[in-house]
Formats: sequence, structure tokens, C-alpha cells
Amino acid sequence: MTIKHSAKNRAAFICVILSLIAFCGCETGSEKQQAGNVTAGNPISNDLEIKATQIIQQALANSNPQVRANAIETVATIPISQARKFMPEVQQLLKDELVPVRFAAAVAIGDTGYSQARNDIAQLLKDDNENVKIAAAYAAYKLGYTGELAIIHASIKSQDQTVRANAAFLIGKSGESPKIALPLLYETMRDETSDEKVILSSIEAIAQLGDDKIYQKLWAILISAYADDRVCGIRAMGALGTSKARDSLLTMLSDDLTEVRLVAAEQLGTLGDIAGEKVVIDALTKDIANAQDQETRARIQTLAALAIGQIRTPTLKKFLPELLKSEFQFARLAAAKAVLQYTSGNNIGR
Repeated sequence: MTIKHSAKNRAAFICVILSLIAFCGCETGSEKQQAGNVTAGNPISNDLEIKATQIIQQALANSNPQVRANAIETVATIPISQARKFMPEVQQLLKDELVPVRFAAAVAIGDTGYSQARNDIAQLLKDDNENVKIAAAYAAYKLGYTGELAIIHASIKSQDQTVRANAAFLIGKSGESPKIALPLLYETMRDETSDEKVILSSIEAIAQLGDDKIYQKLWAILISAYADDRVCGIRAMGALGTSKARDSLLTMLSDDLTEVRLVAAEQLGTLGDIAGEKVVIDALTKDIANAQDQETRARIQTLAALAIGQIRTPTLKKFLPELLKSEFQFARLAAAKAVLQYTSGNNIGR
């Protein structure tokens, strides 16, 4: 089955597949757990790690800007020890001609604390595009320039809805003091001029900052008739990371759609819960065989690989060699990310 979209503007569906890490997996919430050493005694082979590295390197140089952006986001969510070897290429992409690539590169610089790009980030604060400017402001903040968050605070009131949604997203990622950030995010969420992507971004940012009062709002999203809403709700529950959020995620393992179940399995993995392992196995051995089109197969493989990277059990590792050879670019990238995540005993998600 394919994911159904509402008739409204649902730009938030990018959180399913167009971006491998945006809006997901941040380690926030007072009750969030670590996954533990589920991979102890079960290391990734050098051959798999070499292949994964090659896939990411090639994607960073791909002619398709969407592939470049996803590759950058992949780098931002693997262990820092692994990410560092890709950062010179990411730094070069701060000068990419396309906005989504520059945006992703700036965010990755901030997420990895790559101080070698400090001067380039300073230049990017003068970029002609407001989305890029706020990504540069986020990077500068993460590199120690605390005053730069004022740029993002101002942009959340922009008349451009995409800029507002991105500003909310970055505030959530910043880890800024909730006393400052939460009133701004709640105001944006309730603002009648905010479109749906701004509202969803604000809700998830609130969850990332660990405010449990957003739980009821997230639950309402989880029971939406629209699968793309449910996916975004699942990711936000994962970001919230409380015991109630975890219990809600467990219910989503029984969703009617494979794609939704896989995202729930992934988010449970970020909380140290491997209950979604069977969902991933079924998706890759049964559900994908019933997929009626290439797009659905690509989604299943990509989301399954993302879930494997968070759950990281010995059983799931066995699927990675084939996923690294997938015919689908984004599935290969997700598998490469999972391979490098297996090298860490802790969940990554920054």
C-alpha cells in the first residue's frame, strides 16, 4: 500500500524519506534511554564499512542536489568519529549553488561541531537566502557564538512559511533554554497565520525540547487518518522520549501501513527498545514482495535501513549487505548510515 496524502499542503511529508535525518532522532527528553551494547561481540566487517564510506562519498559528489543534501544529513547523524572523515567535503558544499544543499551543510557543521568551517559559516551568515542564513546562525551557535540565535528567533516571524518552519526546526535542535524557546514555539504553533508545515515543525521542536505538555497534541497527530501526519507524530514522540511517548510508539507497530510501522520501529530504537525488530524483518521479507510499485519498494527499503541503524541487533545486521547494493539511491544511503551506526555502542541522533 502507498501512503495517502491529504488534499492540504503537506510539505511535512519530507520527514518520511526526502530527508534521511531531518526532524528525527534527537536525543532529548528526560526519560530517553540509550540502546545499550546490542552489538557487542557482533562487529561490522571492514568490507561493509568500506562500502558504506564509498556510498556516502559518492553521494556527496552526486549531480542530484537532493542526493547531496541527504548525504550531508547522513554524515550529521553517524558517530562523530566516522563523520569527521567526510567533513572537508561537507565544508565545500557550504558553497553549493543550491539552497537545500547549503542549508544541510551548515546544519551538519553545527551538529558535528566542525570548527574548521568557522570562517565559512561567518560568510554564510551573509547569504542571500534567509533559510541559509538561519542554518548558518544555528551552526555559529553550536560553534559557540550564542548571540546568533537571535537571527533564528527573528526569522520564525517571517512571512515566508518555509523560513518559519525551518526556524522552528532549528530552535528545537539547538537545545536552547526552554524558558526562552518554548514561549516562542507555542506562540508560533498557535498563530493563525502559521501554515501546516510551520505548526508541525513547531510541535516537533517543542517535543525535542522535552516539554511533556505537548504529548496530547502529539497523540492527536498519531491517530490522524493521514499516514504522513502519523509519521511526523511518531518522529516527534521519539524526540519527546518519555515513557508515555514510548508506550504510544509501541501502539504504532500495529499500524495498517508498513511505512508507518517502520518509522515507529526506528523511533523505538532511538529509545533503546528493540520491539520493532520483527516489523523490520517482515517488511524486508514479506511486505516488500507485495509492493505494487518501485516507489513503495524504495520507501520500504529506506525506512527499514533507517530502523536497522537504530535497533542494531545481530539479526538485523544480516540485511545490510543487500541493502548496500539496493537499486535505490536513498536506500543505499540509509544502509550506509546504518552500517556506520553499528560501529557505535550508543544511539547517535544529534
